[in-house]
Amino acid sequence: MSMFCFQCQEASKGIGCIVKGVCGKTPEVSNLQDLLLFVTKGVAWWSNQADEKGIANSKAEKYIIDSMFITITNANFDANKISLQIEEGFDIQETLKAQIGALPLNVPECAAWRSTNRDDLYTKSETVGILNEKDEDIRSLKELLIYGLKGMAAYAEHAANLGYHSAEVNKFMKKGLLASVDTTLGVNDLIPIVLECGKFGVDVMALLDKANTESYGHPEITSVNLGVRTNPGILVSGHDLKDFEELLKQTEGTGVDIYTHSEMLPANYYPAFKKYSHFVGNYGNAWWQQVEEFEAFNGPVLLTTNCLVPPKDSYKKRVYTTGAAGFDGCMHIAERLEGQTKDFSVIIEHAKRCAPPKELETGEIVGGFAHNQVAALAGKVVDAVKSGAIKKFIVMAGCDGRMNTRNYYTDFAEALPEDSVILTAGCAKYRYNKLPLGDIGGIPRVLDAGQCNDSYSLAVTALKLKEAFGLEDINELPIVYNIAWYEQKAVIVLLALLSLGVKNINLGPTLPAFLSPNVTNVLVENFGIGTISTVEEDLERFSITA
Repeated sequence: MSMFCFQCQEASKGIGCIVKGVCGKTPEVSNLQDLLLFVTKGVAWWSNQADEKGIANSKAEKYIIDSMFITITNANFDANKISLQIEEGFDIQETLKAQIGALPLNVPECAAWRSTNRDDLYTKSETVGILNEKDEDIRSLKELLIYGLKGMAAYAEHAANLGYHSAEVNKFMKKGLLASVDTTLGVNDLIPIVLECGKFGVDVMALLDKANTESYGHPEITSVNLGVRTNPGILVSGHDLKDFEELLKQTEGTGVDIYTHSEMLPANYYPAFKKYSHFVGNYGNAWWQQVEEFEAFNGPVLLTTNCLVPPKDSYKKRVYTTGAAGFDGCMHIAERLEGQTKDFSVIIEHAKRCAPPKELETGEIVGGFAHNQVAALAGKVVDAVKSGAIKKFIVMAGCDGRMNTRNYYTDFAEALPEDSVILTAGCAKYRYNKLPLGDIGGIPRVLDAGQCNDSYSLAVTALKLKEAFGLEDINELPIVYNIAWYEQKAVIVLLALLSLGVKNINLGPTLPAFLSPNVTNVLVENFGIGTISTVEEDLERFSITA
């Protein structure tokens, strides 16, 4: 076994990747990510000590967020960048140690706080991986917590890029990281911390929603162009709206058009971006189809965050990364200095030398149904439910992926009766957002709230409907949860929904490999967590009938 990773839905054989990641990461990168995570826990420990002494350490808190994001699936495949991040973690720990001075005599034993010994850590890297925890159930809960924290870090970073921070979220991230190395915690101790992670998941998604909407306006119903123009272009993938804004500004008047891809599609819904005449629309589909779509685009591609598939040599030199993303051999655009913008001049000049994109499709798709927009339609929606025109809402948010079993979600959407409405967010939408499903009295049957973090909008929408119908329990609504997952941002969304009291969520196409049988039973017994079967069986199980 040269590595072990089971953090995403593609875990090999439903158990874990031990030779090479299905995502494409090498054993070297996987093991370096394990080291980075361990050093980050050490930074959290020293940062926590600094907090207790009233020593400001915002650099440490930023480091924790950045490092957790780097280790998320399909974000960073660059061994050199990860190594540099590890070294920075050592430096931060040593700085904090010097500031704190002598530790109190009652400091508990914790391996992470001793990770300032660089040589010792590098020579014993096998002792800090996932399987170092031998108890299956404790390991399962700790990994569930860690993956929730990784998703939380992603959303916290996006918010921070727009100048929005939460001391409470940062504090919990440290608490969660330290819980993962606390050998005194048992199953009954860890379960409440995992559920608490969900509560802060709601908080961080609310923070990001505030950051996005106060910066760029509330998403509005928008018809998004799927075709291309004759100018050269830059294709933007990932999730970061700050990067997108700065690129739009820097390409204005250059003759270079801008297109979104995959999870950047919802950028089309924000009023602030619509003023740019060179913002053309969306190109392509979900992240896993990028190998063919990046090839066809002809121009450079900017990966602002995760969802990078290892690029083919034929277009690798056209792929640029920034932020948490990275790949050996792809140019990385440096972080913005405080008070300044990122410099995208190199990718803009590259675009000018390229042919226009090859057209993949034409037409339009409609999106922009975030909570503010749905609230404006609330009366119409409530009337449709009361009249029987709408009988079911089906939440089909989450992630898309490569497995053929995910065709289930397309088939499920097509099989739904015409009195049902799909609520979606995340790239799972690409399985059905281009299907001709029509509308119900002018309400589209696919309501796209936006990115995966905009699952928060779906929760807000559900809570508003509960209020509108005068219900006591959110689970009394005519809503079914049939959610596809892939990576760790889906984990924090799941934990957030559980913290809001949502039950009977179905996950697919498989349950996470990191859930032990006992932990799975806890989720089933307390929250009704289930998985998918066949379309026909699930329609019957969910009481969805024509």
